[in-house]
Order: sequence, then structure tokens, then C-alpha cells
Amino acid sequence: MWVASLARDLPSHERLASYEPPITSRVHAGDGTLIAEFAEEHRVFVPIESIPDHVVQAFVAAEDKKFFSHKGLDYIGILRGAINSAKIKLTGGGNLQGGSTITQQVAKNMLLTRDQTIQRKVKEAIIARRMEEAFTKDEIIELYLNEIYLGARSYGVGSAALLYFNKSLPELDLSEAAILASLAKAPSAVNPYRRPERLLARRNYVLSRMVEDGYISKEEAEVAKAKPLQVTERLRGPEYAAATYFVQELRKQLIEQYGEEALQRGGLSIRTTIDTKLQLAAQEALQNGLEAYDRRHGYRGPFATIDPNGNVAEQLRDLTLPPGYGTWEAGMVTQVSADGATITLNDARMTSISKEDVEWAKRYKNEETGKAGLSKGDVVLVEVERTEQKRPGSDSDEDAEEEDWIYVPAKSATLRQVPDVEGAIVALDPHTGRVLAMVGGYSFFKSPFNRVTQALRQPGSSFKPFVYGAALENGYTPSTRILDAPFVYYDEFTQETWKPENYSAGRSYGEVTMRAALERSFNQVTARVAVDIGMPAVSEFAERFGLYDDLPPYPAMSLGSGETTPWRLAKGYAAFVNGGKEVTPTLLDRVQDRHGATMYKHDTRACEGCSAEAWDGEEPPQLEDNREQLVDPIIAYQIVHMLEGVVERGTARRASRIGKPLAAKTGTTNDYVDALTFGFSPDLVVGIWVGFDTPKSLGEGEAGGSVAGVIFTDFMEAALEDEPALPFRIPPGVRLVSVDHATGGIPTGGSGEIIVEAFRPGTEPGAVFDDRGGFSISGNRGASENGNGDTIDPFAEGLPFDPTDTPDDVADESLSDIY
Repeated sequence: MWVASLARDLPSHERLASYEPPITSRVHAGDGTLIAEFAEEHRVFVPIESIPDHVVQAFVAAEDKKFFSHKGLDYIGILRGAINSAKIKLTGGGNLQGGSTITQQVAKNMLLTRDQTIQRKVKEAIIARRMEEAFTKDEIIELYLNEIYLGARSYGVGSAALLYFNKSLPELDLSEAAILASLAKAPSAVNPYRRPERLLARRNYVLSRMVEDGYISKEEAEVAKAKPLQVTERLRGPEYAAATYFVQELRKQLIEQYGEEALQRGGLSIRTTIDTKLQLAAQEALQNGLEAYDRRHGYRGPFATIDPNGNVAEQLRDLTLPPGYGTWEAGMVTQVSADGATITLNDARMTSISKEDVEWAKRYKNEETGKAGLSKGDVVLVEVERTEQKRPGSDSDEDAEEEDWIYVPAKSATLRQVPDVEGAIVALDPHTGRVLAMVGGYSFFKSPFNRVTQALRQPGSSFKPFVYGAALENGYTPSTRILDAPFVYYDEFTQETWKPENYSAGRSYGEVTMRAALERSFNQVTARVAVDIGMPAVSEFAERFGLYDDLPPYPAMSLGSGETTPWRLAKGYAAFVNGGKEVTPTLLDRVQDRHGATMYKHDTRACEGCSAEAWDGEEPPQLEDNREQLVDPIIAYQIVHMLEGVVERGTARRASRIGKPLAAKTGTTNDYVDALTFGFSPDLVVGIWVGFDTPKSLGEGEAGGSVAGVIFTDFMEAALEDEPALPFRIPPGVRLVSVDHATGGIPTGGSGEIIVEAFRPGTEPGAVFDDRGGFSISGNRGASENGNGDTIDPFAEGLPFDPTDTPDDVADESLSDIY
């Protein structure tokens, strides 16, 4: 009666027929590399047809040798378990033993609780019998092998094979299959990372059982037993650490779109846009740039002090290192001399730092002790290389165990500190909007705040291309000459007077072309242009390009005082290089559900008649270009062409060392608070911001070109290393004309540098600059002649310009957004 009553209330075993377990959502880079997994329980469902025989046999031998012959229950095993349970109770308690079969384990794990009670054991037995009647042995073992917990949040053999060996199931050898089967009984007791000896002993037991059950020969078992334990640490390494900001931003977007339940348990297949090579290059360039800036501004002192007379190694191991330290190590200063300093590491081994590092540290003064530089007992961060060596007297290389090897530090190391300054870098494809790299800060482990998408900062002079883009729409040309002279504007709406100044405060350069003004980042010229065409035109242009939702039409906004994000600025720059088309930056290419059905794809254009099976070497299909045209392609190219000049002879000229076509604009805000560089090659847009999270000056002279520009150059050098030197694409209708760089007019015998300029037909010199007055807001009657008909060169007519000045001397960036 009691058993019958239990049977009536049991959950239906039929639920298992349609069982869909929670599955890991996996994230792949654009090149197919697995970069992340989202799951509460890591599980990869593998059908029985794809599970190799030796994997099935290993688990059967380890857990239920009679699985293929019993009807769900092993009565001898149950009796043995009952006797053992009685002994356990008599000796003081513990978990009961029940001699569970694989079928019973499936019933318990998937339909029942884990209560250690007789009642639960009876329910388990009843369900097991019913399952054996309803399902085949293959169906039951499939459920078991996909549900069994194997440690480290890994459920099922497919997930465990990836976790421990980074292999698919068909790639597992006999030893590895036995290792997985060894984990089934008690994963924590034989943890491969903490208790490898126990795991190997259990593996050897499983292999012996497989021999007894006739699955393998004794010789095969001996070969497998001789293999060392080689497990991997999944999703560890520099490429995964570099992608952390990208992955976390992606995670937020996926939760917003599909919910956390679908992401954590739904088994989504997520194909992202990230390029792992560019992501690593982006992180390296950003970290190197921030560290270089930080080093210029001095050592900030030790992060801790300890007793140099105590157990130094133990004290160091007890310390919490500063967040974001990466692979650097903590060390205590043991001795300081004129030739360097000796450092004790947390394994009691010694290394040293150079005289230069000691000198660098002398800029720090301890306010409490009055001592400058390093002192004995200071705990510092050092970057040190270690080499693997065998302990003296240990076994030969073949027989040496893991503990026989030690990692010895190099004799010299480098003194390091985690920068206070922060930064961000984003790289995207300007034609599709695919984000190829994104690093939101120096280290995610220092600060998870993503400065690419979340930091609202002033763009400074990196906004100027949008001012000049609006000017080109309103009748200007790259050769239009504008007066660079002190400029005062009274804003009747704010009732304030605005007086912008060039980077070289107090210096003006007379009439200059729009190109020269952009190359040298003249603020006074930019302000004049914005006021002339009207700030509403500038605001509308910037909003059209996606930089702002609503930019107040105040003149000071023309110098980049309106806050925006690097994400939006990069989107705007992309529209210049792609011919004026709008793109939507995206982290996702495609999302599929657990059954392979597409839930999302970034490119939704239809491809009529596209079929891989029917393709026979023809030209690839031409898809419709449905991107919105934001600006005339000729104007977009004129901006690109002028920004090439910024690299060739202007504030971003450091990037010219790469030797490939590049265009860029640097930016700096008031008091050097923000440093930026945004630029592109024909197929890659990159944006960089550097500053402090709590805004403060980066320091005198720390401008966009000298801070962010270095990062831009380093990244582009790595990104374009294997790429051909492609020129920028020129749209139909552009008129390329040779002009005098200084005057913008037709070259004469007295011309200096002659360049090729891009014009809309009918606006080139000869059409615009006639005898009586080309287009000019300078007050002069002509751009190439003075009122007496004489040809003038504003840089040679007594104007405050020194021909020996470098672009940095003249005007690196905007110093003034609002005065």
C-alpha cells in the first residue's frame, strides 16, 4: 500500500522524452574563435550517435557495469548498498548508499530531489523501472551522459571534454575518457587542478574495470595508464582577457534583447564581430600608451609596506595586489644602491631593478618620513620574466612530476605601477559597422566601466571635421581662405562674450585655407566658420551623423565642448570614409537558438537567388546598398582628403611613419583634460580617448597628438601590418586639382608646397578665385590677390608666422572650448 501510494504521486517519466536541458550559450569571434560562454550550468548537449563508444564504456564500467543487461535496478547492488548504509548509521551517520544504477541516477537527477531518505530511494526505483519500459538503453545513457555533473559547473561529457581538455568528444583518447568517468562519483574529491594524484588513481581504477568488463585489452589499459594528466584551463589567456570589455557589453545587449534566462540557459549560438588579432593589438596599444603617460608623471609610491625582518614571502602572499596588475608580481625592496635595487618576490626568490628605475622612483617623496624614492620594506609591482627549471636532484625530464619544476625569475625586472589615468579604444569597419575591437579601459579588473560606450566627454578638436563638413555644404571649399585673427563673439542668447584662442595662445596666422586650419587645428578659424554658416547648421550636421541627439547651437560647441561618447564619434567618422553613408555599430553578426534557427542577424538584406550549391565561379552577388546617405559623397571625400593632410603635415603626423594611407584628427579639451585621436584607413575606423575618470588636467602639453596619437599610431601599425597600402576611394565627380598649399590657389613660380586638392566641379581655382574676389570671409577682396592686384602669401607678408615652426609649435589642438 505504501509503495502504491508513492507511485501515484510520482512525476511522469514521459517528461524526459521532450526534455531540453539548460545549455551553455557560446560566444564566437568573427574568425570562429570561442571567446566566452554564458551559463549557470555549463552544458553542451551531444546526441548518443556523436558520443564515442569508449566514452560510453568508461562510464558504464565506472558506474553501472550491468547497465546493458538490467531492467533499471541492480538488486545485488541494492542489497550491498543497504548493508553499507546500515553500517554507516551504526557508526555515527553519513550519506546512505543505495547501489544506484545509471537509470536510477537519471531519475534522481532529472525528476526527483537529492534527499537521503528511503522514501526517495523507493520513488527512484519505481521511476527507473518505468523508464526502462519507455526508453531504449541508448536514450537513457544519452540523458545520463548529458546531465551528469563533472565538476567546475560542467554538466555532461561534452561540456567537460571542452573544459578539461579543450577537445570535442571524438577527439578524446582512452585515458581522457576514463578521467571524465572518474569525475562522475565525486568531482571535488578528485579535482584535476587540486588533487591530480587522486584523479590519476581513480582513472587507473576505471581502466582496470574496462579491462574486466571486456571493453579494452590489458595492453590498451597500460598505455592509457602511462599517460600523464594534461588538463587545460578553458577560456584563459591574453586573448580572453583582452575581450572582457567587449564580452560584457555584449552580455548587456543580449540580456536586453532576449532576457537573462535565454542567455544563461538557452544554448544560444552567438557570432560576434570581434577580430581577436585586432582586439589584442588594441589592448596592447592602449595599455602601453597609458603606462607611458603614467611613467612620464612619476612614481606614486609603494602600495604597501611590510616588515623586512619577518617572513617576507609569507607577508607578500597575504597582500591584495592593486586591481588591474595583470601578470606583474609583488616584491619587497630589500636593498637600494646607486646601481639599482634588490627585490624579494613572494616565493622568496630575488631579482633586481635598474638604476633608471630607482632614479624614476626618486620623484616620489613620502610625506610621513620625508624620504624620497624607494625604501627597504616597500612593496612594489615588478614585471619579471620567469623560466622553467628542474629542481636539483629531481627525476629525469621524462619522469619528473609537476612539483619537480620551478619557475625562476630573471636577474632583472622592471618597476611598474598601475596607471591612474584611463582610456578607451574602439575600432570598426566603416562599411558595415562591425565593431572589430573595443577596450573600455586600462583593465576590466581595475574598473568594469566601459569608457567607449558610457563615458560622456568633450571631443575637443576632433569635432572640427564636422564643422568643416557643414561649411562645405554651405559653399566653402578646402581652399577657401579664412582669417585667423583674434575673434570675439557676443552670444545674445547666453549674454556672454566668447573669445576662443588657438593652441598657441596669443598667436594668429592671418589668412589661411580651410585645409591648413584643419591640419593645424586653428580654433579662431573654426569659430569664424561656425558663426558664418550659423551654429544651427553645425548642430544639424553633427546630429545627422549621430554624434548627438540634440546639440545646443552655441558657438562654443563648434570647438567640441558638447559631450558625447567615443562610440558615437567613431560612428560619425565612419560616415566620412565610407562615402557619406550611415552605419550602425554592432557587436553581433548573428544569434541562433539551440536548434539553429536564426533569432537575429545584423545584415538583413535579401539575396535573391543566392545559393552556395548553384554557385560555379561567377561574380559574387551584388546586394542592395540600403544605407542612408548622410552627406554628398564628394563632401565626405573632401573631409577625408583634408584629414590625410593632418597625418601628412599636421597634428597627427606621428602616424605618417606607418607609410600607408591614413587620415586622422586629434583633439584636446580645456586645460588638457581630454586627449583624443580619431582616424581611419580606407577600411578601418579607430577612436581613442585618454583622460581621468574624475576630470582633471593631464598636464601641460599632454595633448591629443602626444597622448592619444601615440596609441592610434601603435594600433594602426599592428592592424595594418599585413594589409596592402590601399588608397582612399574617390567618388565620381571629384575634381582633383594641383594647388598652392599656402594660398589654395593655382600654383605660381613663387609657390612653395604644391598639393592635389579635391573640389566639386566648378569650385576649383579659376572658377572660384577670379580677379575680383574668391569666396572669403577674411575681409580681403580676393584669396590670391590683395586690393592692389598683387599676389600675396599670408605667411610671407609680415604675419606672425615663423616658417621654422612645426605643427606642434603652431597649433597642436584646441586649448579652449569655452572661455
